[in-house]
Parts: sequence; structure tokens; C-alpha cells
Amino acid sequence: MPIQWFPGHMTQARKQAAEAMASTDVVIEVLDARLPEASSNPMIHALRRHRSRPCLKLLNKSDLADPVITQAWLDHFAALPGTAAVALSCRKPAEVARVTKLAQALAPHRDDNLKPLRMMVMGIPNVGKSTLINALLRRRTAKVGDEPAVTKVTHRYDLSPRMFLIDTPGLMWPKIEHDSDGYMLAASHAIGRNAVIDEEVATYLADLLLARYPALLAARYKCDVAGMDGVALIEAIARGRGYRGKGGVADLEKASLTLLQDYRDGVLGRISLETPESRRAMLQSASIADTPQAAAD
Repeated sequence: MPIQWFPGHMTQARKQAAEAMASTDVVIEVLDARLPEASSNPMIHALRRHRSRPCLKLLNKSDLADPVITQAWLDHFAALPGTAAVALSCRKPAEVARVTKLAQALAPHRDDNLKPLRMMVMGIPNVGKSTLINALLRRRTAKVGDEPAVTKVTHRYDLSPRMFLIDTPGLMWPKIEHDSDGYMLAASHAIGRNAVIDEEVATYLADLLLARYPALLAARYKCDVAGMDGVALIEAIARGRGYRGKGGVADLEKASLTLLQDYRDGVLGRISLETPESRRAMLQSASIADTPQAAAD
């Protein structure tokens, strides 16, 4: 089932972001390092391209992501015009301290009291924007929560007389074009639970992890995963943890939530859900599927 999630307040959030973009020098886009492209909102690209604003891409939660794949993403983004990228954890102040210098390098002409550097923090819900801002301010100011869409209005924060930043609400886009993006976003808790079926999301995640990180699954759940598909893994988790419902039937919902939470918390190990190569292959496959001949077939 395709996943879509666009709460009503996000229409207003997009309008506010478009207005603020006119007086912004650098866009700081916070991404999930485990799914950098799937967690990148195409509306943010459109807004900043309209104003020709450079972008600093922050691959947050890099401590949870596969480091080899994260480096591949950094190389990918570094090759894009008007773009810089860095991998970090917004929970680590020493890493966050690098952000303003990297943003300044994208707008060197804005570096004094008369022309302060104007940065706008953007990204999808629950990706770490508020955590980043609190680390930059060195105090808890922006509201942080474990549920998507905690921030709902735009705020301005002065870092010094020479720079300030604008925090925008987490912004989704009206239609998630690729089903796999929806499942990756849901697995990473960027989409409200009211829009998803946990067992379906967990099955997608299990299939993906079985293909790429079977050893991590075997170590965590103490089972032989050879030949398993996603459903079989969830059933194995239910058996191994003793999750039973009425009549002794395996509680697959509870097992699904266990897998999802283990992934989100990083207890499975350092995992990335997409690579630059897998992204290109997915887009190519989607393009072929959309051709008139494919549709006729």
C-alpha cells in the first residue's frame, strides 16, 4: 500500500518557508544519513532553486548509518553545484560546531554586523532540526520530540551579531512518488503512525535488511536467517521473544514494532537503507516502468 502523509499545517509551513527564503543566504537541509535522498524533500529543492540559494546538506544520525555508504553519499553531494555536505550527529555538540563555518563558506559575502549570515534550517519531520538548533544555541530552546511534526511554526534564533538562523516546521511533500521512499521514511519514523500499517513497514524493512545486513539480524535475534523473507523474520522474532496473542498465536504486530524500534535506536548496528547506486537503479527502474510501452505491457 503506498504511503502518503501531508498534514494540513504543512501547506502553511510551505508558504512560510517560501517567504523566508527571499531573505535567506544558505539553506541548511537536515537529512537522515541512513536514507539521504529518500529523506530529501523535493519542495525544498524547488524553493531554493527558485532563489538560487546554496545548500549545506547535513547527514544527521551518521552514527547510526553505514560509514562506507555515508562516505559515498558525501562524495555524491560534493559533486553537485552550490552544495556542500557533512555527516554528523546533531546530539554531539563538537560535531555541530562545524556547521556555521561550513555554511559561511557557501556565502562568504555575508560576514559582518551589517550583513549577517542568514541561515534557514529545513528538512522533513523528526529528522533532527530542533536538536541541531539547540546544539548551536547551546541551550534547549527548540522543542524536541520523538513524534514527527513537533515544530509547527517558524522561529528566528540569533547566534551572534554576525549570523542568525530560521527554524522551519518539518515539511513533507503532497505526494511521495516512489513507494520505497514512503516505506523507508515510515521505518525511520518520519511519518505519523496514523498513516502507516506497522506490519507492512516492518516487512519491507525486514526484506531490505535480509538482503543487505543478514549477519546483523542473525546476531540480534539469535536465529538462522538464511532463506528467510521479511514475513518469516518477523515470525522468528515473535517466536524468539515469546510474543503471543490470544490462543497462543504469534503476535506479529508486537514483533514488527520490535524490529522497527531496534532499527530506529541503532541496536541492530550501523545500517543504511539506500546507496547512491541503489537510488540510481530505483529511479531508472521507475523511469522504465513509466514509459508508454511499459504501460501498454
